[in-house]
Amino acid sequence: MATATVIFLVIGAVGVAVLALALLGGELMSFLHFGDGPVSLEVVAGFLGAFGFAGAIAAELLGAGTSGAIAAASAIGLVAAVPTAWFALRLSRAARTMHTDATPRRQDLVGSLGVIVTSVPAGTGYGEVRIMLGGQPIKLYARSDHAIAAGAHVFVVEAPSDTSVVVEETLRVDETPHPGKV
Repeated sequence: MATATVIFLVIGAVGVAVLALALLGGELMSFLHFGDGPVSLEVVAGFLGAFGFAGAIAAELLGAGTSGAIAAASAIGLVAAVPTAWFALRLSRAARTMHTDATPRRQDLVGSLGVIVTSVPAGTGYGEVRIMLGGQPIKLYARSDHAIAAGAHVFVVEAPSDTSVVVEETLRVDETPHPGKV
């Protein structure tokens, strides 16, 4: 293996190390990222990795024993590195500015439908209810003015804390009301 190939491989390995640093502890090197500009750890990693590995491949294929062959391998490395760095810039910018949903709050629990998992005693005791919030099932402590059996469908009327709710039993669509039950 030619010396030029080894140097290109070391440059590529430095690119991989910078990528690992960017993924595992990018905030430590945040001075390399200026707002939404083109210089970031991801861009540097993409550029160095593509330049080093493409240059090493070209150096081996060209038999990098002469300065002309090394210059050609460097040019091929640059041809691979520039689009890779541009792609890394676009990808990292898209990841940083990605829209995410708001974090669910206690107020978002009110109005949810759920199923009682552990029976709710009347008055002061707590049972458990499973509701869907943001597409995810969550289990909360449930309280009610009257006893509710496990498996009953309920409606959340209040959320006194982040982990407990006040519920009222509802009728399922396929149920018919019993005499005296509205």
